[in-house]
Amino acid sequence: MQHFELKGQIRQVGNKAVIKAFRKQGLVPCNLYGNGAESVLFTVNEKELKGVTETPASFIVDLVFDNGKKQTAILHELQYHPVKDTCLHVDFLAVDEKKPIAINVPIIITGHAKGVQRGGKFFQSSREIRVSALMENLPDNVTVDITPLDLDKKIKAGDVKLEKAVVLTDKDTVICGVRTTRNVDTSATAEEAAPAEEAAAPAAE
Repeated sequence: MQHFELKGQIRQVGNKAVIKAFRKQGLVPCNLYGNGAESVLFTVNEKELKGVTETPASFIVDLVFDNGKKQTAILHELQYHPVKDTCLHVDFLAVDEKKPIAINVPIIITGHAKGVQRGGKFFQSSREIRVSALMENLPDNVTVDITPLDLDKKIKAGDVKLEKAVVLTDKDTVICGVRTTRNVDTSATAEEAAPAEEAAAPAAE
């Protein structure tokens, strides 16, 4: 998985006025905790933070603090302004390269579904999937091939198989599928069903 370096300035616990002052300076208050790491309060540059938050990609974040310390982390929780849609606060979760990391990664759809070629309509319900793996084995994304997807068929999280990572998303979560529409070509279905009906018919005496 890709890494993204982000510089942080250590801060002290502050009241609302202090936090508001940070934001006016283009700084976003942050908190780092978890995985046995010491909790750290800090700020990051709002524009630099967008390199991680305003993209569908997932990253391992390499935090570099102004006191010389470093910590590898992942985004855990983000708080946004309800009207301006600006980031107000971020929680980072410290991670260890020797322990499994759980993170959401984007889903990449490839292929042309068989059901769509017959007139069906493709839909995608999930844009990302949660996986767990050691840092070195975390995928940048998960590719889902929809070529064999026929009419009224779906691909679920349980259908996704990864070599060095485990899928944590509930196995019944629908990723994508093909719905039947009025323009569906039913001829193929009829042709496929005919041999089965003939085989099922009783032999003449």
